[in-house]
Amino acid sequence: MKILTDIEGTTTSISFVHEELFPFARARIADFVRQNASDPKVADLLGGVRGDDALSLDQVILRLVGWIDTDQKVTELKALQGLIWVAGYQDGSLKGHMYPDATRHLRAWHQAGHQLFVYSSGSVKAQKLLYGHSVDGDLTPLFSGYFDTTSGHKREAASYRRIAAEMGGGDILFLSDVVEELDAAREAGMKTCWLQRDFDSAGDHPIAKTFDEIGL
Repeated sequence: MKILTDIEGTTTSISFVHEELFPFARARIADFVRQNASDPKVADLLGGVRGDDALSLDQVILRLVGWIDTDQKVTELKALQGLIWVAGYQDGSLKGHMYPDATRHLRAWHQAGHQLFVYSSGSVKAQKLLYGHSVDGDLTPLFSGYFDTTSGHKREAASYRRIAAEMGGGDILFLSDVVEELDAAREAGMKTCWLQRDFDSAGDHPIAKTFDEIGL
């Protein structure tokens, strides 16, 4: 059995991104920009933030903070947040959240010879950072591959067919907390399990509250 798992709401608290990652970047973005403004990569991103406006560095920072506070999906902001998260993971001030039952079973399944894969809307780089610097240590050796939205939308069956082919086919179990994703995976021929950690809902997918209830 090969196992393909979602991250947010499945192995990791759905609140981690909004309650930890985003505030972490917001608290540090001003200092990060001032300290790294001369770095070519950062300078290029700041140029994108300015656009056609003649903004001072302080005004650029105010614009970035405003984008964070209004949850704007701006490429330059996302890139700068990513750089801040990398620094936080690397210096140990940021740790990726993991549900203990998820870590326990991922390790056991890997030890038993099951291949593990990740499919998340977050970038592959972000996935590896979270699992590589998790509260339970470096979990990246457990996984055989990572997929993000470059493989397609998570609610489209074609994405799962594409991923299944890259995984080498066979019996694949997909774990997620989002029923539309599970519907698409099942349409593509995968087995499914609906993680309902913080809610209760009826449906026609096998349901588990924790990884302890997942039967392979």
